[in-house]
Amino acid sequence: METTTKIYRPNVWANGDWNAFFGFGTNILVNMLVLTGLLRFVLKMPDSLVFGRILPALGLMMCLSTFYYAFLAYRLSVKTGRTDVCALPSGVSVPHMFIVTFVIMLPITLKTGDPVKGWEAGLVWVFFQSFILMIGGFVAPYIRKITPRAALLGTLAGVSVTFISMRPALEMYMTPVIGIVCFAIIMVSWFGGYKYPKGIPAGLVAIAAGMLIAWGSNLFGLNYGDMSLQKVSSAFSNFGFSVPLPAFDHVFSGFEFLGVVLVTAIPFGIYDLVEAMDNVESAEVAGDSYPTTQVLTADGVVSLIGCLLGNPFINAVYIGHPGWKAMGGRIGYSAATGIMIIILSWFGVIALFLALVPVVAISPILLYIGMLIGAQAFQETPKAHAPAIILALVPHLAAWCKTLMDGALGAAGTNAAAVGFDKLGQVGVLYHGLEVLGGGAILTGLVLGAIGVFVAEKKFAHASAFAATGAALTFFGFMHGESVGIAVTPTVAIAYAIVAGFLYALSRQLALQESPNESRRMAVPAE
Repeated sequence: METTTKIYRPNVWANGDWNAFFGFGTNILVNMLVLTGLLRFVLKMPDSLVFGRILPALGLMMCLSTFYYAFLAYRLSVKTGRTDVCALPSGVSVPHMFIVTFVIMLPITLKTGDPVKGWEAGLVWVFFQSFILMIGGFVAPYIRKITPRAALLGTLAGVSVTFISMRPALEMYMTPVIGIVCFAIIMVSWFGGYKYPKGIPAGLVAIAAGMLIAWGSNLFGLNYGDMSLQKVSSAFSNFGFSVPLPAFDHVFSGFEFLGVVLVTAIPFGIYDLVEAMDNVESAEVAGDSYPTTQVLTADGVVSLIGCLLGNPFINAVYIGHPGWKAMGGRIGYSAATGIMIIILSWFGVIALFLALVPVVAISPILLYIGMLIGAQAFQETPKAHAPAIILALVPHLAAWCKTLMDGALGAAGTNAAAVGFDKLGQVGVLYHGLEVLGGGAILTGLVLGAIGVFVAEKKFAHASAFAATGAALTFFGFMHGESVGIAVTPTVAIAYAIVAGFLYALSRQLALQESPNESRRMAVPAE
C-alpha cells in the first residue's frame, strides 16, 4: 500500500498580520508622505511628474518587493513546517531617499533650473546602485560569515537610534498632545501586551486617536497637526489613475551627470550591501533565516525595474523584522502592504492622506521600531561584546550630528567652512571630527565593532585583519570620507594600518607564548 507525504501548506494570513499590516503599512505611508513632500516642495517637481510618473513606478517596485518577500516567507514556512515565519519588510531606502534628493537631484535641479534634469540624474544613480546590489549579493554571504554578530547588529543599532528614532521622537515632542498620546497607545499594546476591544490593531487606534485630536482641536482654534479642509479639498485634484510608463530615454539622458552620480553611487551601493546583511542577520536572530544573495539580488532587480519606469529611489530590506514578528506578523502583512501601495500610488490617494492624517500620529511607530532594534543588539549578543556595540554606534551619532549641523548652517545661507572650523571649535563644535568619524558610518561602525569584539576575545589576528580592511576602505574614501577617491583621508588610513600591524604583532606574541606551554603539556606522560 502506497503512502503519500502530505506537504505542509501554511496560512498566508494570521490574526497578527493585522497588527503588522497597520504598523508596517503606516511606516510605509510615512515614508511615502515624506518622499512626496521632498519631490513637491524641495525639488519643486510638477504634480504631473510626481503623481503621473514617479509614484506609479515607485508603487510597482515596492509591490514587487513585498510580494517577493511574502513568497520567500511562504517557502521558508513550507520548508521548516513552522507557523511563525515572518516576511522581511522592505520599501524605499530611507537614508537614500534623502541622499539622492539633497546630494544628487537638488544640486542638479538648481544648476540647470530644470527639475526634470534632477529627476534624470536620480534615475542614473539608482541604475548604478541596482547593479552594485546584484553583483554584491554574491559577496555578501562571505562578509556576513566572517563578521561578528555584535558588529552587524551594533552598526544597525546606530542607524536605528539616530536616523530612524530621533526624528520621530522630536516630532512627537513638537506636537506632544498627539505624539505622546499616540506613543502611549502603541506602548501599552506592543510592549505591554494590552489588547484593544475586538482586537483592533494598536497602530490603527493610534492613527484614529491622532486624527481625532488633530481635527477636534480645530474646533477650539488650536489646530494641532496643521489640518484644514482647504488642504483636503485641494488633494482631490490629484485623484486619477496612472500606471508606470517606460522612462528609458530619461535614464540615458541622465548619463550626462555620470561623474557627479558615481561619487555617491559606489559608496552607497556598499552601504546597501552591509545594511541588507545587517537586516538579514537581524531576521535570523529572530528565528527566520533568509538567503542573503537572493535578498540582495531581489533588491537590485526590483530597483532596476523601478528605475527604468521612472522611479529615482532605491528599494531595500528594512530594519524591523523582529518588531513586526513580535506583533504577530507572518506572511500576509507583506503582500497586503504591496496591494496598499499600489492603491496609494496609482490612484493619487497619497495626496489625500497628506491632507487627512497628521504625520506626528504615525511617528511613534517608527520610534518603537528604533527602540526594538537598538535593544536587539544587546539582547542577542554576549554581554562581553556590549562595549563593541557602543563602539559601532558612535560613528552614526557623528553622522547624525553633522547632518543636523549642515542643515542648520545651510538654512542660514552658509556652511561650516565659511564659518571656520576654528570658530566652531571654540564653542565646542568639533565639526571636522564629526565629518571624519561620520563619513561612511555604517562601514565604519561595522569595522570598529568587529575590532572591538575580536580584541575582547583576544583574537588579535582577526582584529588585525579588520583594521587592515579599515585602512584600505579609508584610503579609498569608503570610510571616513565624503567621496570615493585616492588618499581621501590618508592620516586615518595610516592610523588603521599601524593598528593592524600592532594587533598582528600581539597575535604572534601570544602564539609564541602558547607554543611552549602546549609542548610542556604534550611532554607530561599519561598516568
